[in-house]
Amino acid sequence: MPVIVNHYNVWPVFDVFANVDRRDLGGVGAEVMKIMREEQARLPRGTSFSLRGQVATMQSSFFRLALGLIFAVVLVYLLMTVNFQSWLDPFIILMALPGATAGILWMLFLTGTSLSVPSLMGAMMCIGVATANSILMVTFANDEREKMLSAREAMLSAGYARVRPVLMTATAMILGMVPMAFGMGEGGEQNAPLGRAVIGGLCFATVTTLFVVPIVYSYLRTKPPVDHERRLKERYAR
Repeated sequence: MPVIVNHYNVWPVFDVFANVDRRDLGGVGAEVMKIMREEQARLPRGTSFSLRGQVATMQSSFFRLALGLIFAVVLVYLLMTVNFQSWLDPFIILMALPGATAGILWMLFLTGTSLSVPSLMGAMMCIGVATANSILMVTFANDEREKMLSAREAMLSAGYARVRPVLMTATAMILGMVPMAFGMGEGGEQNAPLGRAVIGGLCFATVTTLFVVPIVYSYLRTKPPVDHERRLKERYAR
């Protein structure tokens, strides 16, 4: 007879405990799952494996944060569609996000940081700042289209006028995250992935906002945007 009898949801279980030392939880969990799949065929009838603990919590957290990230991008796109009264302008604005994603992944790879909940939270913060900087460029370019017909000239004018606000916003965010990225202070290593994700994402997103977004705008925005406010004024004036 076993010395200790354990139950989980009424079912009798044998608990096998394991700890992680100098390894990331996701890598160890993947290896444990591989062992479980290999041994599944050798189990007696009526028994099964079940992986519980921090690995299950991590997987559920990643799934929910990934859904939240996708939902945030979709919601931002729909809100900008209502604001700009256009489906094209929000699409051009969101062209800065692939650069932000690439910067986040490269920074985590170069610093040897594993993907975690803090790094995903930093990705959400980076998406917000990158989208705001891209909005500055596209909005100013749309305003310039009233004076000039060429989309290229309008975006060049927007780049000259908005390069300093974009750089100031990104630089302030990056410098503010530097102490967190180095993990300074007691328990600072827990929030270091957040700072590293924000720094890497904004470095790439800023370049994308200043170069890629204008190129996409000049090719896709061939027609000037419709001035809905002027149309409403003319309608009420009649």
